[in-house]
Amino acid sequence: MDKAIKQIIKSRNKLPPSPYSYKSKFEQEGGCGVTGFACNIPVSGRHIFEPSIQMHNRGNGKGGGIAAVGLKAEDLGVNQEILENDYLYQIALLKNEVQKQLEEEFIKPLFKIDNAERVKTVDDYRDIPGLVVKPPDVVRYFVRVRPEILKNFLEKNSLQDLDLRRAEDEFVYQTTYRINNKFYSSLDKKKAFVLSHGRNMLIFKIVGYAEQVVQYYQLEDLKAHVWIAHQRYPTKGKVWHPAGAHPFVGMDEALVHNGDFANYYAVTQYLKQRNIFPLFLTDTEVSVLLFDLLNRVYGYPLEYIIEAMAPTTELDFALLPPEKQKIYSAIHACHIHGSPDGPWFFIIARNEPYKNYFQLIGITDTAMLRPQVFALYEGEVQIGLICSEKQAIDATLRSLSKEDKRFCPVADQYWNARGGSHTDGGAFIFTVKPKKDDPSQKVIICTDKFGRVVSIPKKEIPPKGISLTTSNFLEKIELKINATLPIKAFKEILPLIPKWDYEEFYGLCHKLANRAIEDERTKKWIIEFLTLLNDRRYALGKKKRSWVLATINDVLKEIFDTTPDITSKISSRYKKIDWDSQKALRPPKKEEKVLVIDAWGFPPEGEECDAKLICKAYLEGWRLFIAYNYRGQRFCGCGLGPNTQGVHIDVYGSAGDYLGSGIDGLEIYVHGNAQDQVGQIINK
Repeated sequence: MDKAIKQIIKSRNKLPPSPYSYKSKFEQEGGCGVTGFACNIPVSGRHIFEPSIQMHNRGNGKGGGIAAVGLKAEDLGVNQEILENDYLYQIALLKNEVQKQLEEEFIKPLFKIDNAERVKTVDDYRDIPGLVVKPPDVVRYFVRVRPEILKNFLEKNSLQDLDLRRAEDEFVYQTTYRINNKFYSSLDKKKAFVLSHGRNMLIFKIVGYAEQVVQYYQLEDLKAHVWIAHQRYPTKGKVWHPAGAHPFVGMDEALVHNGDFANYYAVTQYLKQRNIFPLFLTDTEVSVLLFDLLNRVYGYPLEYIIEAMAPTTELDFALLPPEKQKIYSAIHACHIHGSPDGPWFFIIARNEPYKNYFQLIGITDTAMLRPQVFALYEGEVQIGLICSEKQAIDATLRSLSKEDKRFCPVADQYWNARGGSHTDGGAFIFTVKPKKDDPSQKVIICTDKFGRVVSIPKKEIPPKGISLTTSNFLEKIELKINATLPIKAFKEILPLIPKWDYEEFYGLCHKLANRAIEDERTKKWIIEFLTLLNDRRYALGKKKRSWVLATINDVLKEIFDTTPDITSKISSRYKKIDWDSQKALRPPKKEEKVLVIDAWGFPPEGEECDAKLICKAYLEGWRLFIAYNYRGQRFCGCGLGPNTQGVHIDVYGSAGDYLGSGIDGLEIYVHGNAQDQVGQIINK
């Protein structure tokens, strides 16, 4: 072992022991919600709000948090040099009166303070709906270790061989431990704890939901390149504190986690052998402590860190190149007894100040026991996204595209990682780094665990102020409406699509949508035709599939939105119902065949969800459904009972978990992506 590594570990011998050194974790966690994104331009905090609120049901109000990396100096009242070089200490005060004592003992004598402030909040936390526990006041310091203090630390711990800046990192790490041990872990009545201490990054967390963090600390306009959030769902324990919420800080990284370790005690013992003592007793804390050990102390490259945490085994190991097998075998021999076991998925946001880049990292366990989705969009701007659910990715892109038209509401590519695999390693990394030809601008590079780049084909984006032109083929298509099957017209149009520009394609879609709205006799045919354009893969020429899909989604939504309401006296084959009109549900009249359900306003689950409305409509006699505008609502198609032959449900939008899980005869068509636990029980 390198001498400097030994001395760092030895220096931690002098830290006061944790009062919980031999205890197991206090709480367990269920299916939490994790989300994050990295962008090549700074993005406002309001855009982490949307995916967080849509995964509200993945938390239970016992803990929510966010982290931001790659901040804007002016947002924090400092200059760029201070932002990049100072440690951004954020300390949560559970008892305000402790601030003076904490500063006098741990801040003022040890650090040069370049800036200090109390973080602004809303006037009354009760003004935020659903927030029942007052979040802690947060004090923020931009600091550097005093030279004489650092010199004494080096001499006292024989760390003179360590790079001076890395020694300063270790001093900050140990100071944070001392603060947390004195003001939080060793007391029955908690007084304060460190939220974060890294460079160019910050963390906030509360007893509540992640979106309430943004609201309470007024982070809507705070900008950063990388954002992550967590909805916590602890399932054990009687008392919760914000310190137990995610994210947890390592040094310059923040980690959120969905899952529950089966070997928490074993991992803590592995850390204890290296003089690392958990203070907050959660899986997430030991995860980031492990990451920090492998990264900052041992100096492993990211690939080896991931391998130590999620080892490659069995057939996947056998399929690795011999040189990797040799290295990975050595990693297993040293670290497999400290590898987290059980279901888990990590999202990590980190600043790498020594290499001048920011990263968003997603790592899944080798058995892939927790849901995870990755996405990438590249155009005038670039953004990489990682979430528990695709619908949270869609919410982020939708929020961004409303504010900035350079963002498309649909990503170029969505995918899942295969845990511990020889193919992608079960991890993907979005790295935000300066452009080589213009360091003032940033670029995102997406790679897998092995460093292989995930690339998006270079295609044209729609021009600004796009005008809709009518393709010569539109007249031919209109003649085919109701005269031939939509699939036949679709096949005839395929050879022409690559030759069209955006104006022609958009023009066709919008003109057909207008025709369907104006003439109901064409509506069924046009919906089926546009749905084929949405569902099928086909050549697009120079056009980006993401923008094409966004347009098709828009025109289908326009058709569905303009369907006569169920309270309307207009005679129609289609009737629409939504959250506001649901109490008007009734049996279909003679000419009414299709119930169009706008799912937007419905909760994701429970007695008032849209899935229950479908069940009620079925009992009223409805058999054909179009359910659209989904944003993560669960259980679509469930609960209708046995022998439901003849029921047909078309689903558009971001459908949630458990779709079609428990069906007996009915047919359900998903015109997008199904999520976790789809079609679990199917009969007939």
